[in-house]
Amino acid sequence: MFLIGVVGVGACIGLVFYALVGQAEEKSSIRASLRKLDDYEIESVRERELLDPLRDRALSPIFVGLTNLGKRWTPLGYADKTKKKLVAAGTPEPEVFDRFQAVRVLTLVIAPLAGFAVYAYLPIGGLPRIFATLLVVVIFVMGPDITLNRKVESRQYQIRQRLPDVMDLLVISVEAGLGFEQALDRTVASVPGALTDEFARMLGETRAGSTRADAMRAMDARIDLPEIRSFVLAILQADTFGVSIGRVLRSQAEEMRIKRRQLAQERAQKAPVKMLLPMIFCVFPALFVVIIGPAFLSIASSF
Repeated sequence: MFLIGVVGVGACIGLVFYALVGQAEEKSSIRASLRKLDDYEIESVRERELLDPLRDRALSPIFVGLTNLGKRWTPLGYADKTKKKLVAAGTPEPEVFDRFQAVRVLTLVIAPLAGFAVYAYLPIGGLPRIFATLLVVVIFVMGPDITLNRKVESRQYQIRQRLPDVMDLLVISVEAGLGFEQALDRTVASVPGALTDEFARMLGETRAGSTRADAMRAMDARIDLPEIRSFVLAILQADTFGVSIGRVLRSQAEEMRIKRRQLAQERAQKAPVKMLLPMIFCVFPALFVVIIGPAFLSIASSF
């Protein structure tokens, strides 16, 4: 009965929210149409404020308040690390950091409430209830950071996987007679992805007036991968000592292919170890029940 009541209350809240959103969208469309009329004049400040969308009038102040609260109580070192992670995740915009701060403050506020709700209404007792409560609190407290770390790891893995192919295309373009920047342009146009997005940003910085060395060091700082660092150092040394860029790129492409093969072998060797725990706690108990269960029942009935 309690579950039915909760579902009913949730359905009522959802219907009320849907009706309010529908009315707000209808009013916003009407106001947008009225704006297009030349003779439509706003008589008061309130009417001018009501012309703004509901999101700007209701949600934006809450978002700004949560962002300011997060900036006030967040340590300086944590903020710098978070900004660096957001850059490595491919979202260097300042508003993304503000949104992350607001979400983190919101999850910190919700964490004790969610823990209390789980502890109060979970139909189990003892140690499992305490463990479930702590698990929910930890998920809400550390959820934004864990999600951000996963995004950074996923993007870095994509860059590692794409780097040897991009290096091969650069080698072919340079050996065909193109310059290094022209080869990067062709690579960016031919191979979409996170790595070519960073190359495009590097080219944009050089065209805006930055030197190639500074632009490549900035790209290395954004991506923060040993493979990219090795590539950047090789290109900078080639520019400094006058070595052929084509030869350097070919050696780098071979090295990147070897590293990708080693990474694949490492992940393959880790797979049996990762499969061990699910097999012990999930597969083996069910297998033992199926195999030993009938024998145990027959032995029990004979005694």
